[in-house]
Amino acid sequence: MQPRKGSSLLTLFTNRYQQFQPTQGVPVRITLGAPRFKLRYTLAHSVRELAPQREYFSKSLPEFTTAYRADLDQCGVQRIAERLKQIAEIERDHRLVLLCFEDLSDPAQWCHRRVFAAWWKEMTGDTVRELGPMAGRYEQGTLM
Repeated sequence: MQPRKGSSLLTLFTNRYQQFQPTQGVPVRITLGAPRFKLRYTLAHSVRELAPQREYFSKSLPEFTTAYRADLDQCGVQRIAERLKQIAEIERDHRLVLLCFEDLSDPAQWCHRRVFAAWWKEMTGDTVRELGPMAGRYEQGTLM
């Protein structure tokens, strides 16, 4: 499949709920469930299309990745981009930070936010940088 150019109207990042800082951009939930702990910021947006199905979490990483990417493919880049652009337009901020629970400082941990980031890069050519404390292990997490 030929990669499609992403949108310059969007700058996507990933992080975990606990590490997000409002200066990073607009927080966007990409999990089925919302955090049950107190957040230091308002979480007004959710993109359920980016939340993996519950049963995927019992699978190995390769099985999870295959199933989750199939869902992303079915939804499609255009639909996901439109959904994300709506949030950016509402908030008047092109920097969206896609949030979930996993702590990627543990080298054994993996997360759907990074599976999405790889898929998005493959499909659009746009990099989705990790902003958490271990950002350098994935890609540099600077905002500039």
